[in-house]
Amino acid sequence: MAKSSRSAAYLYLARAFRDFGDGFVAVLLPVYLTALGLGALEVGIVATLALLGSALLTLGIGLRSGGRDQRLLLIMASMLMVTTGLAFAGSNSFAALLVVAFLGTINPSAGSVSMFVPLEHAVLASSASNIERTKIFARYSLIGALAAAAGSLAAASPELLSSIGVSRLTALRAMFLLYAVLGVAGGLMYRQIPAMSFEEKTSSSPLGPSRTIVYKLAALFSIDAFAGGFVVHSLLALWLFNKFGLSLATASLFFFWSGVCSAISLPVAAWLSRRIGLINTMVFTHIPSSVCLIGAAVLPRLDIALGLLLIRALLSQMDVPTRTSYVMAVVTPPERAAAASLTSVPRSLAAAISPAIAGALFAAGLTAWPLLICGTLKIAYDLLLLWAFRHIKPPEEQ
Repeated sequence: MAKSSRSAAYLYLARAFRDFGDGFVAVLLPVYLTALGLGALEVGIVATLALLGSALLTLGIGLRSGGRDQRLLLIMASMLMVTTGLAFAGSNSFAALLVVAFLGTINPSAGSVSMFVPLEHAVLASSASNIERTKIFARYSLIGALAAAAGSLAAASPELLSSIGVSRLTALRAMFLLYAVLGVAGGLMYRQIPAMSFEEKTSSSPLGPSRTIVYKLAALFSIDAFAGGFVVHSLLALWLFNKFGLSLATASLFFFWSGVCSAISLPVAAWLSRRIGLINTMVFTHIPSSVCLIGAAVLPRLDIALGLLLIRALLSQMDVPTRTSYVMAVVTPPERAAAASLTSVPRSLAAAISPAIAGALFAAGLTAWPLLICGTLKIAYDLLLLWAFRHIKPPEEQ
């Protein structure tokens, strides 16, 4: 157990480094692409390819990681993060950026959607009892959310550098170099984890008795992710820039407090799930957050819109640790990496489609539509999830 606790601590630190980088990249991505002369449609296409490439890498890792040293795979993923940061900092052409976005680890969204996810989930789940599992994933998500919030605040750094004479484009490139450095730091944390692999299954399929449940969850999660893709952080930042004329410093401060609100909610999600159950926690916190998003889209005042978005942030991420815990609970240990991959990859694939659509809607002047579509689809997803899985309980609720 002491060894498992140390491994979890190193995973927490690695995620903190990664999510700090994701936090400022999500805000700076549209700013950087705009500085290179690209428009809203191109920003949406880059976001789409980034999510699509992440989905395919995550699928490959989840399906082929059985019996392999998961520490080594995590270190290799960190090296890809380093390469991504260096390539983005040094690229000028739109075509090159598309390739790097697709093959690399750039994350334009608020959540951790990458090849790291199935590996980290499997390692963490193996170190937790049924009673403690949700709490461990809530802590894991809390650390990531706080790190991402700090990263959002750090997105204002280019303006500070510009004030001392550094050109805006150079300052933006420096942030992608910092992203590469964070990849090195994460890799060093993964090196401290003992070599860990799970027994190779005798079946040729990565899933066994849990196949039907995993496929149903994957289908539902893809609806949620497709909806969320309309308001990934990069596009929400673009919406705030275009509709209200927010400065980069103000936007970064907003995303910092949004991240803090999300982080605060994660321990509450673990506490609430012990009282009303994992599925109920996911659904009954998610629906009000979607209502707030719809309200922000239609109300014309900046202060009200930001207030509703902050309330949304308090509620919208409470399904993250509970969803992860639920998936890990309803499958067998050898299936966990595959289940994490097969439930997250459809999410990434679905989320990869909508940013390009949202970018086209922005370019056409329909700036409220991405938020309205997101909120409506998420409410439909929550109702379907409650109907389909209300009777399938994890071990601690039986």
